[in-house]
Amino acid sequence: MTTRRRHIAHLHLHASLTEAQWADIIELMSGITPHVQTVPPNAVQLDLTSALRYFGLSPYDVVQLAKLRLKALYGIDSSAGLADNRMLAAMAADAAAPGDTTWIRDGQAATWLSPRPVTALPGIGRATAETLSRYGLHTIGQIADIPAATLQRLLGVGSARLLAERARGHDPRPVSPSEPAAHLAADLMLERDCLDPAQHHRAVLALADRIGQRLRGESQTAGRLTLTVRYADHSSTTRTRALSEPTNHSPTLAATALSLLTSLGLQRARVRAFAIRADRLGPTKSAHRQLSLDPGDTRARAAEAAADRARRRFGPEALRPATLAD
Repeated sequence: MTTRRRHIAHLHLHASLTEAQWADIIELMSGITPHVQTVPPNAVQLDLTSALRYFGLSPYDVVQLAKLRLKALYGIDSSAGLADNRMLAAMAADAAAPGDTTWIRDGQAATWLSPRPVTALPGIGRATAETLSRYGLHTIGQIADIPAATLQRLLGVGSARLLAERARGHDPRPVSPSEPAAHLAADLMLERDCLDPAQHHRAVLALADRIGQRLRGESQTAGRLTLTVRYADHSSTTRTRALSEPTNHSPTLAATALSLLTSLGLQRARVRAFAIRADRLGPTKSAHRQLSLDPGDTRARAAEAAADRARRRFGPEALRPATLAD
């Protein structure tokens, strides 16, 4: 059985963040993938592997999406690295020019690493670098080519083995969030600052439908929704409402989200983006749903299940609510 190749992104954030801002960044990135890990003091790593099919984008384009959201919603510039493991992604980000993305593609790790100085590898301190330099070992390629026994005589068995693995671009560490995701989030940036209430309505409806799809895909329900509206001046307004019962049914989520939108009373507000967060998550099998005698509700849920099956087979844009059709 073949192992699915991972796609790890490392984003250097060109900003000093407070604890509250870190929480906002993690929530924003969790709207792309639940596998988010902070790398203090100013970086974050994302495992994009499971997100690629959902967005229907290439790994590079998903990284650009993350960078665009950071810039548009929080004014934060970032540089990024993309590779198949955490170490390479971090090194690629270090090598990226400000605002750029360096992608080490499949099979290119050895070529990319070879000419770089040994000090570029994580864990290589001054003493180790000086020891290697005395024996003419200045580049990562030279470390990768040297016989294991020779490297062990220079550094000892444990250090030599770890260095050799890193010099060959190997890093088995997973992206490990500090704690299991307690919520799902989705956000939508508008193409331009928007004053149109109809466009606001469509944006919130699209997000609620996206949250419903993700909840059902992960066999979860939500007990509460939070709607955040971000404006052209980077200020924001947030409203939260508990659901009458835990659900992953998109029409119910949409009704609640649109109710929150109405409660904000947006008139001539210049809106830049919307975000919806679903929390109080729980497994679908444990959720209790009030029985309904309305046959329309049963038909709606059956149609929703059929639409989910079609999306899993043909992609997330295969079917959409008629209100969202172009």
